[in-house]
Amino acid sequence: EKKKSTIDSSHNLSDQDSYIPVNMKTAILASLIAAASAFAPAKQAATTTSLSAFEGELGVQPPLGFWDPFGLLNGADQERFESLRYVEIKHGRIAMLAFLGNILPRAGIYLPGDIDYSGHAFSSYPAGIAAIKGADSIPFNGVGQIICFIGFLEITFMKDVPGTGNEFVGDFRNGFIDFGWDTFSEEEKLQKRAIELNNGRAAQFGILGLMVHEKIQEIGYDPDLPIIGHL
Repeated sequence: EKKKSTIDSSHNLSDQDSYIPVNMKTAILASLIAAASAFAPAKQAATTTSLSAFEGELGVQPPLGFWDPFGLLNGADQERFESLRYVEIKHGRIAMLAFLGNILPRAGIYLPGDIDYSGHAFSSYPAGIAAIKGADSIPFNGVGQIICFIGFLEITFMKDVPGTGNEFVGDFRNGFIDFGWDTFSEEEKLQKRAIELNNGRAAQFGILGLMVHEKIQEIGYDPDLPIIGHL
């Protein structure tokens, strides 16, 4: 009887011994997995708006497509995009006026009449930066009036008034100026908005190019530019 109990005990010990290595291996493997997962890169949370969300916006077109070289829209939401679009449209409109205001006088096209009560005609002042800076420039009082007039437009008309039926960013009709906009189809509206946006982009480069060419004349380079010739 004693011998049988000894044999049974030895069998139980051998069975436990056979389970120990298996359990140890399982525990070690679980520890390794836990350690590895601790150093694994965490899954990134989805941003509110991905860059692909802007690829269908107005102005995204060949050959550049969606082009954001400075990463201004990285992690941006729709509100941020519309803020940047507002700035782009407004700068484009200013640049278009500036470009026309530069090349039209060079082509001999001026406003009729005099610029002041002293009898100075609009055509008596030079074009470009020389109109506001230099010996023959418009007097300071005249430049001040121009600045005040621009400020007046900024605080009265050139802004988006909520609740007036404006349809998109940069829509300054404010329920007052229309020029037949409501008669256009949605496709025509998108086309005209795209034309304005692209013309504004081109004008920003155009006026910048004219300003640069005016300055390089000071170092003896007098380029013969298309359309306007010599500055």
